[in-house]
Amino acid sequence: MIPKTFKEVIDLGDGRTISLETGKLAKQAHGSVVVQMGNAMLLCTVVSSYTPTTMDFFPLTLDYREKFAAAGRFPGGYFKREARPSSEEILVMRLVDRVLRPLFPKDYKFETQVMIQLMSHDDEVMPDALAGLAASAAIQLSDIPFETPISEVRVARIDGEFVINPSSEQLKEADMDVMVGASADSVMMVEGEMDECSEEEMAEAIKYAHDAIKVQCEAQVKLAEAFGKKETREYEVAETDEDIQKKIHEAVYQKAYDIAKSGTSKKERSEAFSQLKEEVLAMFSEEELEEKGKMISGYFGDAHKKAVRDLTLNEGIRLDGRKTTDIRPIWCEVDYLPSTHGSAIFTRGETQALATVTLGTSREANQVDLPTQQGEETFYLHYNFPPFSTGEAYPIRGTSRREIGHGNLAQRALKGMIPEDCPYTVRVVSEVLESNGSSSMATVCAGTMALMDAGVQLKKPVSGIAMGLISDGDNYAVLSDILGDEDHLGDMDFKVTGTEDGITACQMDIKIKGLSYEILVNALKQARDGRLHILNKLTETISEPGKAVKSHAPKIITQRIPGEYIGALIGPGGKVIQELQKETKTEIVINEDPVTEEGIVEILGTDQEGIDKVLAKIDSITFKPEKGSVYEVKVIKILDFGAVVEFVEAPGNEVLLHISELAWERTNNVTDVVNLGDVIDVKYFGIDPKTRKEKVSRKALLPRPERSDNRDRDNRNSDRSKDNRNRDNRNRGDRNRD
Repeated sequence: MIPKTFKEVIDLGDGRTISLETGKLAKQAHGSVVVQMGNAMLLCTVVSSYTPTTMDFFPLTLDYREKFAAAGRFPGGYFKREARPSSEEILVMRLVDRVLRPLFPKDYKFETQVMIQLMSHDDEVMPDALAGLAASAAIQLSDIPFETPISEVRVARIDGEFVINPSSEQLKEADMDVMVGASADSVMMVEGEMDECSEEEMAEAIKYAHDAIKVQCEAQVKLAEAFGKKETREYEVAETDEDIQKKIHEAVYQKAYDIAKSGTSKKERSEAFSQLKEEVLAMFSEEELEEKGKMISGYFGDAHKKAVRDLTLNEGIRLDGRKTTDIRPIWCEVDYLPSTHGSAIFTRGETQALATVTLGTSREANQVDLPTQQGEETFYLHYNFPPFSTGEAYPIRGTSRREIGHGNLAQRALKGMIPEDCPYTVRVVSEVLESNGSSSMATVCAGTMALMDAGVQLKKPVSGIAMGLISDGDNYAVLSDILGDEDHLGDMDFKVTGTEDGITACQMDIKIKGLSYEILVNALKQARDGRLHILNKLTETISEPGKAVKSHAPKIITQRIPGEYIGALIGPGGKVIQELQKETKTEIVINEDPVTEEGIVEILGTDQEGIDKVLAKIDSITFKPEKGSVYEVKVIKILDFGAVVEFVEAPGNEVLLHISELAWERTNNVTDVVNLGDVIDVKYFGIDPKTRKEKVSRKALLPRPERSDNRDRDNRNSDRSKDNRNRDNRNRGDRNRD
């Protein structure tokens, strides 16, 4: 029996549609939906446990996977099976998680899993832009408590026009690529990269995306109504106690306000707040703490948060004593690590990043092999966040999703400033050594200086800043260069990077509803002032990229050769190239240009002499003399019938100079004219049609001797003899006919 299905179609207004369908697949999940655009199909399911956990946080798992079968491809690796998620899949998980998580009830502690799977791929559709829509639609079809439908779209600007959910080919022509997540009422998440756009242009893109999201939210509501929206499940709500709440507020608020106003360091504040909490806990008996310990801790946190926020709103003072627009003290240093190709330290307040740069050939490019994308990155950035950076100790178990996300943000901030003709593969690694607010922006700043220190010719330096927001509905304060506590206690975390001419990347998470575009633009403009202040500090330390790479860093030369010579340069079994690398202490990489079929040879080495030897060998292998041209040659072998000569400009290229081409006079012995080691000029005649071998001549460059009188007389006598013979032959012919 064919199951009954329900479908809702979203018209994008340009001939493209997105459909939402439920009722056919994965019916045992608490909610399931198939989202289709073109031939791309995503299956999303959601399941939430009916048994609460004992965790203090909401245990939400957001999983996004791209199946290789969706694109008709086999997975790589020995087992030919999808394994751990790729960095690109993790980035999609983070995008969706950041919008969904705040919309579940704060006291909902039931393990919940959202799984999104790409089941069919379309080269014209980028599935990451559909993942948020799929997740929200599946939740709307379930009985799981959730505040309001949301969706995410990608907005790109192509030739000055905004496009919703463009194809990957269209995106190559865009100067703005932004993912926006929102409900019908509020923008909640923004992440993207831009080609130095203005603050007003960015706000305009967000608004355009929000208009498209409103339509998608409405479609989810219609689908749920048609399907028969289930009643939201009941669950045990956390216990409250107004008397305890009031008691804690009275005991904590003013003291917390005073601690926040003291302007002390992070360590001193943490100790003061910890001591205050101990005083609060001492107000209750052991039985009360055992029974209502979580409630008491929660009320303490609420009073602490309100005190810090009120201090900023009422007096414009922040936890470390700064005003809302102040940037923490900055100091920088470049060339700190002697053996790296480039390095820099960026320290802002209690946040510090040490960035290194490594230069390599195309062989070191980061390979991307996904169902939806294949290729390579010749510029990439890795971000490491060790536990000691926050004074903690915990086991390190692989790269975290946070590290992948922050590294990707910094990479997008910088990659547009790498010159298109940069011959190197460039890897930047940021080691976060201290953290108290926006280590990803510190990474951008340290990365900029390290790249310039390495001699990478950045188009322009890039800086970054994290902005915050505190609002009580009527009043608001935009905070520049936020602390870690201000991120936790505030209403917005907005990271913006850019050059002096515009924004290159951003990442924004908003925790309040109905953020006005006026506040958004004000925050962006305040961020610009902060960015430029930080940028000045960077350029005071290093004003421009080094003219060349460091002496111990590899130099790279790229040369193109005709495709027919690739095999000769590699040699049988790689013998020629391997011996050449060993002899010159260089690394040689050969790739073929698929368009021109030329060979692209990359030579990497620290010794210029070795690089020059490789270039000379390439010139020798690819040397092709031109017919009619004159070349300098060296005699390398004497034979009875000529001399073997080698082209001076292309050692290894030999040709026979025949004895008859040495001089105009008769030459009895080759050594009468040339000897071993002599350097002479010859003219190149190409392939001799008689011998089918290359022909060169020395005598062709010498003046032809004048004929003597005796020789002329002999020639005349010879001509008369020839005439007499011809006459005799005619006479004999006449007699024979008679």
